[in-house]
Amino acid sequence: MSDYIRRDFLRSFGLGAALVAFPWKASPNETGIPEPTEPGTEEDTGLINICSYGATADGSTDCTAAIQKAIDEAAKSGATVLVPQGTFLTSTVKLYPHVGMLGYPTWSYRDFGGSILRLNNENAKCLIDITGAFGTVINGLCLHGAVLGKDVHGIFLDKPDYGEQEDTPLIQGCRVSHFSGDAVRLSRVWCFRIRSCMLSHCVGNGLYVRGWDGFILDNWLSGNRGVGFAATKENASNTLTGNRIKWNESGGILVKGGNNYNITGNYIDRSGGPAITLIKGSYDFAITGNMIYRSGKPEWTPEDDKSSTHIRFHNCAGIVLTGNSFRAGRDDGGKGTYSPFNTIVYEGLEDCVIKDNVMHNGSLKNLLLDLGRHGENVIVKDNVGKLLPVK
Repeated sequence: MSDYIRRDFLRSFGLGAALVAFPWKASPNETGIPEPTEPGTEEDTGLINICSYGATADGSTDCTAAIQKAIDEAAKSGATVLVPQGTFLTSTVKLYPHVGMLGYPTWSYRDFGGSILRLNNENAKCLIDITGAFGTVINGLCLHGAVLGKDVHGIFLDKPDYGEQEDTPLIQGCRVSHFSGDAVRLSRVWCFRIRSCMLSHCVGNGLYVRGWDGFILDNWLSGNRGVGFAATKENASNTLTGNRIKWNESGGILVKGGNNYNITGNYIDRSGGPAITLIKGSYDFAITGNMIYRSGKPEWTPEDDKSSTHIRFHNCAGIVLTGNSFRAGRDDGGKGTYSPFNTIVYEGLEDCVIKDNVMHNGSLKNLLLDLGRHGENVIVKDNVGKLLPVK
């Protein structure tokens, strides 16, 4: 393969340095995806095929040992593990520094597809453990939790402390769904990227972050019983841009005590409770250009005015909320009950600006519900709109 084709392939899959050090002799098929590696040829492609180590894509054979053996082999040289198309049953597998996993990302919103790893152990802590796997890349996998066990996560990083170096995992093009815990849970993470993934239909949250320096871009965070994005321990310096966060039973975005966030250009729809909640001393947030629709779904929202809202700020400082659009609504197909009661509920603010937001049919009772107890320099003005007329 010529150098320019090799570079284009690596760029299209976002593998970067995970593969660039390895010679590449396989030819792409018509889709641009390399043919699955045959046994004994891994040294020629830079990919370690799990089927070469005994994994079987029949959806009934336990492939845990075979997949782990392939990962262990890849760890010797910092190679990438290829998961071919099909369903592989597995318990927890552990990744190591500079080891990647690559699959065929042909899943859809409603269906599992492509390279599927399906959990088969209700006592597992997770499906993929990336603790200590500095620089790992997980690309194009479909992870199926089968709602087994309790608090079993899809992808899990769980460090006892933050250590002395950045973690820098990249998770992209993956569907992580139907876990009894969170789809992705990163505990004490330092630098990470999650993009173009679907983190959905879990008993917990779509994405839980304890840590900082993250980029969360262009994802579906949908249909979880928790929230779409949660950060409830120490957290800071995270960017959420261009995500579709919808139909999460406990809310869209929940941050406790966080700081230095950029929340821009997201679509947040039909949350239980608020679309965005900032509490417990959160500070320095720029929240701009978001479309927020149908928050506070009554069946999922506590029966109090403060919870039935698009935005909830409590004891925050340094917040700018501007250029956002809010609208009340009900379930698809004109069914269900309209919500929320309020557009923005705010209390205990200091050095904050809530300005130039649009609330056309924004809520049912109050566009702005000011609960007082503010410090200095709180500006709330030029927010236009009207209540939704519901008969």
